[in-house]
Amino acid sequence: MKNKLHYLTIFLILMFMGPFLHAQKTLTAEETADLFRLKNDWPNLARYHDENAKFPVPASGENRVVFMGNSITQGWKEICPEFFAGRAYIDRGISGQTTPQMLIRFRPDVINLHPAIVVILAGINDIAGNTGPSTLEMIEDNIASMAELAHAHGIKVILCSVLPAYDFPWNPGVYPAEKIVMLNAWIKKYADENAFAYLDYYSSMVDERKGLMAAYTLDGVHPTKAGYKLMETLVETAIETNRKK
Repeated sequence: MKNKLHYLTIFLILMFMGPFLHAQKTLTAEETADLFRLKNDWPNLARYHDENAKFPVPASGENRVVFMGNSITQGWKEICPEFFAGRAYIDRGISGQTTPQMLIRFRPDVINLHPAIVVILAGINDIAGNTGPSTLEMIEDNIASMAELAHAHGIKVILCSVLPAYDFPWNPGVYPAEKIVMLNAWIKKYADENAFAYLDYYSSMVDERKGLMAAYTLDGVHPTKAGYKLMETLVETAIETNRKK
């Protein structure tokens, strides 16, 4: 029985590792680096480590704001750098990330920067399955944990609706529209029940298929400059409202 178990274990390992070992032969340098990072720094704590170390404690009246998120948040500063320039706005988006990864890096990338407000936009990549299958409850738990960590440290919280998406170009056939609707309903309810701000991007950007309006995207998921300009108007209103509370 022990030998059979031993051979079964080897067989299963080979089955699991076989495709990976084969894929290694054709990986690009960038893909190899990504695999190394995923193995050694899954939440990508190193991404903003050096930048975070350079931030001083906020000056009196600075009203620092941290934007926590994924590629939609990362792309915001890349496409619209002028929105962040000269303001106490800090972008902490990382492309492809899911809520468990964000939760792990929430302390160094948000709390330790001592913002007055955090803007959390998260959940779409969980639905896409970027780091494995996720139920809505799992996503909700991670968002709630980030919000409650911020609140415990005196940081005001703005919870954003997930942007609409009809499908994912990198994982077609998921058809996330209904899950996004359900997740957004939960985010709003949770925000209302806990006196957090809810920022509704979704209603201003959704089309008749419950996808992202073509006027605001090229790939159906990520905003263009026009999309970000709309989001800027909405988030600035939310930030100003919360600063006065």
